[in-house]
Order: sequence, then C-alpha cells, then structure tokens
Amino acid sequence: MNNNTNINNYNMTANIKSSNEQTLTSLGFHHIQKNIADCALSYLGKRYARELKPMTDVHLIQMRLDEAAEATALVRFGASVPIPSLEGMETIINLLGTGYLFSERDFSHLAQFLHSCAQLMKYMDSKSGVAPIVSRYASSMILMESLRSEIERCIHNGRIQDQASKELVRIRKRMTVHEERMKRKLDSLVSKHRSIMQEQVVSQRNGKTVLPIKKEFRKQVKGSVLDESGSGQTVYIEPAELSGLQMELSSLQAEESREEMKILGDLTSLAESYSREIALNTETVGILDFLFAKAKYAAAIDGRSVRVNSNGKVKLQRARHPLMGPSMVPLDFSIGYTYSSLIITGPNTGGKTVALKTLGLLTLMMQSGLLVPVDERGEMAVYEQIAVDIGDGQSLEQALSTFSAHIRNMITILEQANPSTLILIDEMASGTDPGEGVGLSIAMLEELHHRGATVVATTHFGEIKHFASATSGFENARMEFDTASLQPLYRLRIGEAGESYAYSIALKLGMPQHIIARSKSVVDEALTKNMMQDVAKESQSQTDSEHHTTLPVSMEHTDSIEQNAHTTVPNKTISPNGAPPVSNSAPAPIRAFRKGDRVYVAYLDQAGIVSEEEDNRGQIGVMIRGRKLKIHKKRLRLHISADELYPADYDLDIVLESKENRKKRKLMGRKHVEGLQIELPPEE
Repeated sequence: MNNNTNINNYNMTANIKSSNEQTLTSLGFHHIQKNIADCALSYLGKRYARELKPMTDVHLIQMRLDEAAEATALVRFGASVPIPSLEGMETIINLLGTGYLFSERDFSHLAQFLHSCAQLMKYMDSKSGVAPIVSRYASSMILMESLRSEIERCIHNGRIQDQASKELVRIRKRMTVHEERMKRKLDSLVSKHRSIMQEQVVSQRNGKTVLPIKKEFRKQVKGSVLDESGSGQTVYIEPAELSGLQMELSSLQAEESREEMKILGDLTSLAESYSREIALNTETVGILDFLFAKAKYAAAIDGRSVRVNSNGKVKLQRARHPLMGPSMVPLDFSIGYTYSSLIITGPNTGGKTVALKTLGLLTLMMQSGLLVPVDERGEMAVYEQIAVDIGDGQSLEQALSTFSAHIRNMITILEQANPSTLILIDEMASGTDPGEGVGLSIAMLEELHHRGATVVATTHFGEIKHFASATSGFENARMEFDTASLQPLYRLRIGEAGESYAYSIALKLGMPQHIIARSKSVVDEALTKNMMQDVAKESQSQTDSEHHTTLPVSMEHTDSIEQNAHTTVPNKTISPNGAPPVSNSAPAPIRAFRKGDRVYVAYLDQAGIVSEEEDNRGQIGVMIRGRKLKIHKKRLRLHISADELYPADYDLDIVLESKENRKKRKLMGRKHVEGLQIELPPEE
C-alpha cells in the first residue's frame, strides 16, 4: 500500500449524488458533522469533520469502517493517543515558500509540532499489532530530526539564543557591557539630583532613559528635554552624560536585530527545504485526528461496524438514532430481501418519522465511514442517491402549499429514482383531497417500484396499506401501540399494518363520546358515498363501451354460448320468454374469488358476499347489505371461503336473491307466464 497516495487521496472520493443540503438537513447529518468536529483537536481534523460527505464506493466505505473500528477499539480500551494540536501550523503551511520570514513564535510552534510528531510515531508503532490499519498512517510520517534540533538550538521559549551564531554572541556581550556602564552612570545621576526630581523613578521616552525633574529646576540638569507631564510641573530630561552611552547601545541593538533577522532567514530557508515533509506530516496528523474524532464519537454513541453491500439489502437489529440518546426505543429493520418497498403506519407521535430518519441518517453515516449505533452483524446497503420528502416544505416566499411542496419533491424524486436510490417519504397523500392523494401516492409507489428503487414511506391511509398488502414487492409495517394505556411503544413491527387510533386517543384526551360517535358515522357515510359515486362512474363507462363496441364472436363458440345462456343467471331484466341477451365476452379464467365467498372491504369496514366473479377489468360483484357493488379485487380480502360457508350442493340464490325473485324463477322454469319479470338489485 502506498501510504502517501492514500493520504493525498483521503478525501478525493466519489460522493453520494444526493448529498444536497435539503437531504442532509432533513436527516440531521450536519449535527453529526458538528459532533465529530467537537471531538477533533486540530484545525485540520475539524475541517475534515465539517467537510465529511457520504461516499458510494463499497470497498472504500468498508475500508473506512474497518479503520474506524480499529481506532474505536483503542479509544474503548482507554488509550490516550498523543495527537498534535497543530497550533500555529496552519499559518506555517500557508506561508511556506512565499518569501515570508517566520518569527521566533512560528519556529516555536514548528519545533513543538515536530516533537509531537515523533511522540505520535513512537506511540502508533507500539500499537501496530492491535491496530495495523491506523498505525500505517503514522508510519508514513517523517521525523525531520535535523530541522527540529536546529530550531531548538537557535530558539528557546520564543527567544533567539546567544549561541545561534558567533556574531550574535559578540554583539550581546558588548551590549551587556554598555548596559552595565549605563546603569552605574544612571545610579550616580539619580543620587546627585534626588532633591529636584519629582519622583524617585527613572523613565523611558522614545527609547531613551530620562529623569523626571521639577520644572523650576530644569536648568540645573544638563541634557535634552524629551517630554513634559500633562500638568506641566514635570519635565523629562535625558542627561548629557547618558546620551553618548545611549547612542552606542542603540547601535549595538540595531546590529543585534540584523543578526537575528539573518538567523531567522537561515531557519526559514531550512524549513522551506522540508516543505513537502512538513505538509505530509501535517496532513497525516489531520487525518489521524479526524479518525480518532470519529472513534470518540462512535464510542459515545456505542457505534459498530456493519457489512456493506450494493444490492439494496438492509438488516439492522436494535438500531438507534444517534441524536436521540439512550431514551430511544431501539429499531429492528430489514428491507431488500423479499420486498423493496415498506409502508409504515401507526398513530401520530408513534415514531414513524423517527424510523424514517433513523434509517436515512444511519445510511448517510455508514456511507461516510462512520460506525453506527446498531447491534453486531448488521448489514446495510450503499446507495448512489438518497432522496427524502420529510416535512411540509411550505414556503411563503415561493407561494408553496404543503401539497405543492410535496409534489415538487416527488417530481424531483422521480427524476432520481433508479435501482441504486433510497427514497424516504413521510406522510404520503397528505395535504390534499384524500381520494386523489391516495391515487397519486399509489401510482407513485408503483412507478418507483417499477424503477427498482428502495422505498420506505409512512401513511395514515388504509387504501395505501391494502395496496401494499396485495402487491408483490411491497410490505406493511406498523409502529406498536398500547391499546390499554393508549401510549405509543415506538417499536416497529414489519409484516403488519397499523392503525392511527385517532378515536381512541381523542377519547382518552377528553373528547366527548357523542362527538366520537358522530365522527365515525360521518366518515362511514362519506366513504360509502364516495365509493358509490366511483362505482357509478365505472359502470356508466362500461355501459357506454358496451353500447359502442361489438366484439367478434367465433362461430365455433356459438353453440356453447347459446347453451350457457339458459343456465346462466342474467344480470339484466329478463323478458317473459326467458331469452337473455347473448354475452359477447370470452369464457372467464379461473378467479381468486368465487361466488359465495365472504369478503372484507377494508375501506368500507364492512363484509359482503361475492355475487359475481371477476370481469376482465378486475371488478368483482359484491352484495353488501342488500346493495350490489362493483369493487376491484385489490380492495377485497377473503374472510371465509364459500366452501366453508355452504354445502357443496347449496343453492347460492337463497343468499343472493330475494324470496320473491326465487319464486318467479321457479315458476318461469315450469312454464311461460305473460308479463312475469325478475327485477335484480341495481349495480352501484
């Protein structure tokens, strides 16, 4: 493995296409970035955390997870990794090679960095047996012992040392001699003029030593007045006896400054000769700091590694949302094995949205190389795109209603959907007419499933639940609810559809009983009315089609049709001569529902008896409370089969026809009676 190449390309990876701000914000990924940045010590580690993005390369993701697991194991065992803080190194890295002359403070930071790098290399080398992947990063670092020793020889505690050069030693010795002579002379002058000094303190003005003399005695001191007090009562005089010594000392100080600049210049040139090595070490420290920041965060949330795949399979046990803490009820979740679309139902505040966000956020974390809070042996899928529709998305500025925002999101999702897309939709069919919303939602689910996307959606609508239960590739799930205490349990149970428990919750919160009862009756009436209107439209459309279309009848089937005409119960008014109209349709295939089956109509919450088997449009005749309805087969669920309800030779007309009509039919079977007709219930 080429360590340098690995480090240089650490963040140059293919990121997930849908890592847009809306997706990351909706799922809370920015909070994860911030939490990891808070665990980092260096500016580079914090930068890598803030720039963290999900990846799409399965092998690279697994490698990042493996190294994160190694680092987390070290943290969990109490290891104290000596990560350099990189204090001052950002300035040095940015200014190396630009002609900038580094200061004593800069070199102090550089020396401390080189010393810390040596400590880190030694520590990681000792951990190569238990953490081979992580220690490999440190093995790519370079000691630069000669640079470090030269800096430490020349600079200590932020000051250039005398031994940095021979010339600097000579200059500073002369400066020491002159400073001593000046001190003795100054003590003599203070003793001489003590009585006329405003205060017994020697001051500095413009870098020169002065005496504070009372204004009225200023002519008694030979020298130059450099300043006076605000009140004018004190003048500051540089004695003539000191001016010569002061000039010599200033000259020596200028020589010292020039020599120090020369030394700093030589050290800067030496540091620039190690530019590549310094940059490499800095980058490596940043990566290791970022890696151990991920490890600290993983230890804090009890994160674990998972197996990754690219075939859409997800299986998690006791998954937890990392931002909710230990109070969250763990989530067991799976998808991609026998179904790729999951519809979650349950009461409000029951945890449906949390389940969506947990799956989405853990997927983003896993694809970012982060350990996730799940049990061991978890498996997660890698997606090229993650699309979400969570929240109402209303916008006053853009004049968007809740429904309009949902539709815009769904259009965008449709553009992205493919077999490598994870789609999370909260509250399908919300924000508009329930009937139309349900229809749009089912059509969208069918299209997304057709495109091979992995879909997890939440809803309150029964039609969508029944669609999922009757459609291959779909599965229902519910958030568990304690019907005794009317409290959500926040546990996800896959394979069962849930209820909203709106009436139960409202009743518990104090809603009057008569309002609950009235609400139920209003809903039942509305559902029945809407259903009857839809069936009437379908029947009218079918009647119009029959009036304007003539289907060809094969001559070889004519005899059988005529023969069957005498034994088939007609569904229109029968003329006195008993000759019903000839059906032009082909013989019906084997049906899932048979005449006499007792079926349950979920959206009406009623049971009925199949009176007419499935036609070529999937419509089945069902007798409910004396009314004959046409209902699509997907809306029916078998309750009790006809075989269990009736004996083999049972006459179903007893159930499906009135007593009066049965008498008429029996009479018509014996002889012709002028004007005798059988009236069947109208189809609705």
